[in-house]
Amino acid sequence: MTGGADTIRAMRPAFLWAALAAIFALAAPQMLALFAIINLTTAIALAILALSLALIWGYGGILCFGQVAFFGLGAYAYTIAAVNFGGSTWAILVAVLVASAVAAALGYFMFYGRLSDVYLGVITLTFTLILFSVMRRTSGPDWKIGKSLLGGFNGISSPPLNLPWNPAVKLFPEHVFYVAMAALILCYLFAAWLVNTHFGRVCVAIRENETRAELLGYDTRAYKLGIFTIGAGIAAIGGVLFSQGIGRITPDVFGLYNAALVIIWVIVGGRGTLAGPVIATFALFYLTSWLGGQQVLNNNLVLGIILIVFVLAVPRGIAPTLLGWWRRGTVRPAAARVRRRRNRAEAAE
Repeated sequence: MTGGADTIRAMRPAFLWAALAAIFALAAPQMLALFAIINLTTAIALAILALSLALIWGYGGILCFGQVAFFGLGAYAYTIAAVNFGGSTWAILVAVLVASAVAAALGYFMFYGRLSDVYLGVITLTFTLILFSVMRRTSGPDWKIGKSLLGGFNGISSPPLNLPWNPAVKLFPEHVFYVAMAALILCYLFAAWLVNTHFGRVCVAIRENETRAELLGYDTRAYKLGIFTIGAGIAAIGGVLFSQGIGRITPDVFGLYNAALVIIWVIVGGRGTLAGPVIATFALFYLTSWLGGQQVLNNNLVLGIILIVFVLAVPRGIAPTLLGWWRRGTVRPAAARVRRRRNRAEAAE
């Protein structure tokens, strides 16, 4: 009972963020045009991707340079399954299972093979680039899974989401936005709950000192594999929603640019937080969208400068830095008041 109460108490900030997100979800369709809603759905999908990396890197200590691999696998698996099933109900589940299974298989060889962090990052990035190269070579009628052509570099059009168990009723973009916001809120609350459970606390202990965790009797390989697989499943949900936001999925989703972007989102938002990378994703998504509409500043140059500034000047990221400032601003005055009351009491004596 005490452990459950402690978990709920620790999740109070997460509930606050979730409530604010729910209010935004209800208000946004009333204030924004249809194009803005579709664009926002894409940003939400990318925020879920950032959330998945924030979980495995910030709390599991696993720097995965290829998180977009599971994001893209989820999008492709959903699209192919939806075409073959004639609906999205089971296709979403297939997307999550495919990405999680691939992550479990890849993670088993990496973690049980005792690879160092450097090799782990190289392998995950290489795996992503292999997927990029392979999927670009799947043009022509011979490359298909069931009824779904893979499309090569042109990609595949993604079937729209439908009402559960009723493929005849397709969801409009406004409805997909609601689904995306609900998915983001639920994934965020699940991740916040997970990191406050015994499993999550052990993962944090492994991140801080893996050798000490092993000496305490924990199978660090199993915990790392577990959080890595869960993160892949969350990324796959983002991939499904991404395919809805842009209407199709292409091999470019596995590109090096996207692999680097998610790392930047987490660095800017702050490792060790969940809300920070989500907020940073929205901010940088709209920043890059604005940069793409002008000819003065180069998009990649600006992102590179942002990365360098945050690595050198704000290494903890925005969220932890602001939280630290707020705590110093509240704790120090409170401590000063306590000292003054103590001094007055001593003087009265």
